[in-house]
Amino acid sequence: MAITNNTHNILTNLELSIQLSLSGLSFCILNTDTNTIIDLQNVNFTKKTPLDLLDAVKHQFNSNPKLDQAFNKVTVIHENEWSTLVPKPLFDEENLADYLKFNTKILKTDFITFDDIKQNDSVNVYVPFTNINNYLFDKFGSFTYKHFSTVLIEQLLTLEKNNNTSKVYVNVNTESFEVVAFNSGKLALYNTYNYQTKEDFIYYLLFTLEQLQLNPETIELVFLGNLDKEHPIYKIAYKYVRHVNFGNRFDTFAFAEKPTNNYSNFTLLKSL
Repeated sequence: MAITNNTHNILTNLELSIQLSLSGLSFCILNTDTNTIIDLQNVNFTKKTPLDLLDAVKHQFNSNPKLDQAFNKVTVIHENEWSTLVPKPLFDEENLADYLKFNTKILKTDFITFDDIKQNDSVNVYVPFTNINNYLFDKFGSFTYKHFSTVLIEQLLTLEKNNNTSKVYVNVNTESFEVVAFNSGKLALYNTYNYQTKEDFIYYLLFTLEQLQLNPETIELVFLGNLDKEHPIYKIAYKYVRHVNFGNRFDTFAFAEKPTNNYSNFTLLKSL
């Protein structure tokens, strides 16, 4: 159902999904009448502070006419390392900071929130980019936001729910990557690593496989992200892991312009 946008006060059939990180942003626009992604863009920039990120986001909205229009629905995905998974039976909303402080440097002034992941009865506790949320609220009114890892884990749990083997997904970004491991359809591990070289990448990947007691000769490794068989990350992974494949978003959308491949922009497109 179309709703009134508080900025332009007109009816619209467009939905916006925007994914934000300290080193870039991406967004897509869906025409719900035709189920077509009419625009999909990725913007990379030098890694910024959260304060500088707001300036970069404002610049995109001020300079890109595709973003300066009314939307029926807006979804925001926060991509950062400031998150942790907590089993639902152990979760207490009064202790959000305690869950994060062991693996994330947080400030007393940080706003902490959480997403429910119903498929495996867990809670994702995280720090969003609050200044970006405030800016977008002023611009669009109410919107939905989630942590990047929530979308990634939820979608992969759905894909893996009937699988009775082990599988490891790796989502590759410019300076970081996420590892999501499954055992018989159940989440075994989620973690994120920063890397600068392909050697950094393979060190962290092989260390993770070792800790999970997964054999590089038998485990299936599945890549997501903007890479192909010529990418240095793929090449070094294929050197040490026997079974390396690429994932699939299994899109139901039409595209005005096809994405780079059917496993790039995974969380952005799956958030719609």
